Amino acid sequence: MNIVVLVKQVPDSGSERKLDPADNTVARASADNVINEMDEYAIEEALLVRDREGGEVTVLTVGPDSATDAIRKALSMGADKAVHVSDPAIHGSCAVQTSAVIAAALSQLEYDLVLCGAEATDAQLSVMPALLAERLGIPQLSGARKLTVEGGTAKVERQTDGGYWALEAPLPAIVSTWDTINEPRYPSFKGIMAAKKKPVETKTLADLGIDPSTVGLASATSQVLDFAGRPPKGEGVKVPDEGDGAQKLVEYLASQKIV
Repeated sequence: MNIVVLVKQVPDSGSERKLDPADNTVARASADNVINEMDEYAIEEALLVRDREGGEVTVLTVGPDSATDAIRKALSMGADKAVHVSDPAIHGSCAVQTSAVIAAALSQLEYDLVLCGAEATDAQLSVMPALLAERLGIPQLSGARKLTVEGGTAKVERQTDGGYWALEAPLPAIVSTWDTINEPRYPSFKGIMAAKKKPVETKTLADLGIDPSTVGLASATSQVLDFAGRPPKGEGVKVPDEGDGAQKLVEYLASQKIV
């Protein structure tokens, strides 16, 4: 079975994230970039399916040269090989444009199953699986908490407020996973060393047959027009305690309609 996992390098959610004032895009060059956390669950699930069904796992990412760090993380976890689409013209692309690039890259690969995280922590749009399913003409199963592959059919359980839905679709299909589906493994030292020798193929827009004018910030379907920084916090209110501090505190909380 040929499994492709989509991964994305994103700014670490635990560090400060900024927009570049030059073009109002995420300032990735100066950020602490990591592999998208949700994608680690998709990688782990792909490895589990491969171990059960046989085959290989290919990692696919679209991003600048620095995105190789995300690729190496996936390879060190156990993925077999990777494809990295990198082209300066992609900078500032919206989700719709990016889906066209990913779909073109997927069309050059053999795949039975495409896995991805349910969302990316930078944009949190959760639209990529649906966009790709439409472009590729394959079914999508979103928000999986459990995945099994049996006889050319993908079966998932999707969590709901009242329980879960049992869904299935014929392969090839695209499945997005939540963080309840498994527990991603930590790369071992052996895995980290092995990742350095695994093949990583780099492709440009020309390799995919995509016109550079159709991607990038200038032709994006959505753009950030303006932004403002969070205002600094003002000083807190000091309540002097001259024996009646508790009363003053209660009165202040009442005036703010807190109590």
